Order: sequence, then structure tokens, then C-alpha cells
Amino acid sequence: MERLIYTLVRAAEWRAAEATGAYAGSADDARDGFLHFSTAAQLRASAAKHRAGVPDLVMVEADAAVLGDALRWEPAAGGSRPGLFPHLYAALPIAAVMRAVAVPLGADGRHVFPAGIP
Repeated sequence: MERLIYTLVRAAEWRAAEATGAYAGSADDARDGFLHFSTAAQLRASAAKHRAGVPDLVMVEADAAVLGDALRWEPAAGGSRPGLFPHLYAALPIAAVMRAVAVPLGADGRHVFPAGIP
């Protein structure tokens, strides 16, 4: 499986996570019982499906190897998208984060990702 995994977090929630040392997840994460992550190859499609038009997001890149058994690779709910997705069944410790980068909306309303995200 991939070493680096990604999630998109509202900027205010990310600032709170930095202050406490861990990110506990969004309302959607709480509903589903795990933190939703994507691989680099899955990230754009996930953003378009779940965060379309949402401003003030931060792309959080985490080291999957640090997350241990709390990280599971599973199909999307209902098998709606091909491939396995990384799901974290615990809070994300800030120590596992490699980088956190703002992801603004472009003029076309789509998120503008940093280099290295296909």
C-alpha cells in the first residue's frame, strides 16, 4: 500500500488539531467511525465528490507507516469507487503529518493542489 496518504480538512479544524496535537476528524468521519483518507491518485476525485466548492481546505499528508493497526485499507462504502481507500480508526496524531498545505479554489471552482498530486 501507499506510504503517503491524504485528507482534506477545513482550515479552522486543522488549526484546532495543531493546538491539541491530534485531528479527531470531521462530522462525516464521526458519522462513519473512521477518518477518510485517499492516496495521491485518489485525492482529486475524492475532493470533487466530497468537497466540491468548499473553500479554506488544508491538504494533510500523513505517513501511513506511523499509523499502525489503526489504519485499514478498505473499499469505498457501497463499492461506489474502485480500489481500496485508507481509513484511520483513531485520531490522526500531528506527529504523523509530513506536511499540511492550503488548497485554494481556482477560478474554475476546482481545488488547486500542490505539485506531486496527479
